Amino acid sequence: MTRRLIIATIAASLGGLLFGFETAVINGALPFLTDFFVLTEAMKGATVSAALVGCILGALFAGRQSDKFGRRMVLRILALLFLISAIGTGFAPDIYTFIGFRLIGGIAVGGASVVSPLYISEISPAEYRGRLTVSFQLAIVSGILLAFFTDFLLIGTGENNWRFMMLSMAIPAIVFLLMLFMVGRSPRWLVKDGKTDEAKRIINEVSPGADIDKIIDDIQKSIDQESIQKLSALFERGNFRLVLIGIAVGMFNQFTGINIIMYYATDIFRSAGFSTNSAIGQTVIIGFVNLLFTLVAMRLIDKIGRKKLLLTGTLGMGTFLGLFAVAYLSDIFGSWLLLGFLICFIAFFASSQGAVIWVLLAEIFPNNIRARGASIGSFSHWFFNGLTTFLFPIVTGLFAWGRGTGYVFVFYSLMTFISYYIFKKYLIEMKGKTLESTR
Repeated sequence: MTRRLIIATIAASLGGLLFGFETAVINGALPFLTDFFVLTEAMKGATVSAALVGCILGALFAGRQSDKFGRRMVLRILALLFLISAIGTGFAPDIYTFIGFRLIGGIAVGGASVVSPLYISEISPAEYRGRLTVSFQLAIVSGILLAFFTDFLLIGTGENNWRFMMLSMAIPAIVFLLMLFMVGRSPRWLVKDGKTDEAKRIINEVSPGADIDKIIDDIQKSIDQESIQKLSALFERGNFRLVLIGIAVGMFNQFTGINIIMYYATDIFRSAGFSTNSAIGQTVIIGFVNLLFTLVAMRLIDKIGRKKLLLTGTLGMGTFLGLFAVAYLSDIFGSWLLLGFLICFIAFFASSQGAVIWVLLAEIFPNNIRARGASIGSFSHWFFNGLTTFLFPIVTGLFAWGRGTGYVFVFYSLMTFISYYIFKKYLIEMKGKTLESTR
């Protein structure tokens, strides 16, 4: 792997770091935000899910805009939106202003979830593409861990501690923006835009020794300029099947309950008997496990393949989600065992589905619909993320004696087991294949 390839991957992956930071920083800030603005359960759900509405919008439009203006240009715009969100939420005078700037941050997250892995997959040689695209997920979990750790460090900074938590995101946003001026454009986008000479130069920089003429020829053959412009291309027989797979991957990713844990872990641990400070401390442990097992996935994904990794992890996730639900509902297990079950779930998730989802969405679609196909898959991910996140505090509040969380996790366990059979039957294995092999 060349220096230029590594720099380009790191730069694009910073979109993932900000993705993780933006979505997770609210976890530690939420108890203090709730007290500061005196939020009801519904308003608390709206505060958390506001960013997810933005994610839906960002995911829906980012693919089309990246086809029009290029992956790199759209990433620069997203970096600015991250910075605006950090400053706006940190200085928000009221909850409605806070929600508005969270919405802007969500647009950046949704856009980054499409364009960052897309850019990485399009500059990467086939033999490295899996692990390099997983670097986006590695950056996400690093951002989550960084957010959890930052929240923990800033607890004791007074009644405005939540402001400092939100403002801290400005630092990585600035680094992200600056690094995007150090990288080239996607060679596959350049070929689509008729800039073949520049595409050849970029390919030579990131993959010296490759048969550049053959790569360019394969890209050109895989691109149908007319279908790039037509939305109906998504509904052609072969393409529509891939679109449905992308939607299923995004939906079932959220029906594991992963983001409920990332957003509401502090509240879940508090309801299980931990103090607020201790509960925030537990999220740091979860973030560390998430990072560690993402590294495991990074080592395995190009060796054993996406499908086998996903199926193995899905069985483990369903099992420990079920154990967590039983333990939460039975009162015969201690609160520390609940933490243990969640840690095991996170380990299976991070080493499988957490890493695989963005790789799949970035590579299963043909060149002529890849950006829009990835947008639809990411839209599915954020739609169900926003829906479940908004409903979680409302649904759990409907059950007496704090049992709601347990019943919600019973549902997640069942859905995860169902996803195993869907993935086993319909998932496409892209291990070792070029992007142009998806026609």
